[in-house]
Amino acid sequence: MRATAVVTGASRGIGLAIAETLVHAGYYVVGTATTEAGAEQFSQRMAGQGQGYVLNLGDQSSIDAFTTALKADHDAPLILVNNAGITQDNLAMRMKPAEWNAVINTNLNGVFHLTQSFMRGMMKAKFGRIINISSVVGRMGNPGQVNYAAAKAGLEGFTRALGAELASRNITVNAIAPGFIATDMTDALSPDQQTKMLERIPAARLGQPKEVAALVQFLSSDAAGYITGETIAINGGLYMG
Repeated sequence: MRATAVVTGASRGIGLAIAETLVHAGYYVVGTATTEAGAEQFSQRMAGQGQGYVLNLGDQSSIDAFTTALKADHDAPLILVNNAGITQDNLAMRMKPAEWNAVINTNLNGVFHLTQSFMRGMMKAKFGRIINISSVVGRMGNPGQVNYAAAKAGLEGFTRALGAELASRNITVNAIAPGFIATDMTDALSPDQQTKMLERIPAARLGQPKEVAALVQFLSSDAAGYITGETIAINGGLYMG
């Protein structure tokens, strides 16, 4: 029987690439989306090798419903990829409390609550891989994204502390901090915006979702069992620090 992996925000972009890579690595992949349509689309794409569920990380009742359904349907997951996240950009002076709270609740608080719900199963199995998708913004900052930068910086601190707590149980906790990756969001930028973006990247290209997914696959493997508490950048040299 294949082990279960959970990938949040798996209906498109980086999350979908991660899910497909883990399927090819032999896992049964549970992917989440914020809508029924997204969850169903994921199930269809997995063709029996995975299943989609609805999850809103900013809503504790949604997290509870998801974990209850997952427990009833599948074995306890041994791989958790915390990929889902949102942005609500604004300059700090103009940022509304709701904009701050929504990003912190989804990108940080929700990750904690979901991760906590899976720890016991990993401890029982004496194996686990928790991989948090951070962002270059968490390290270099970005005007208009104080909420997002704070959440991602917090996620990296969470990764280090939890890695120390769980290392003796053969559970690793690591983060990946992508830079500019080719997704629907970057495709929507104007040619001028794309040119300016590329000028900032020493590698002179955008990263590909499959490159992030390959790193997730490595960190979830036995070969990465002695790596924990780390944040690994994948940004083409955009930020080195």
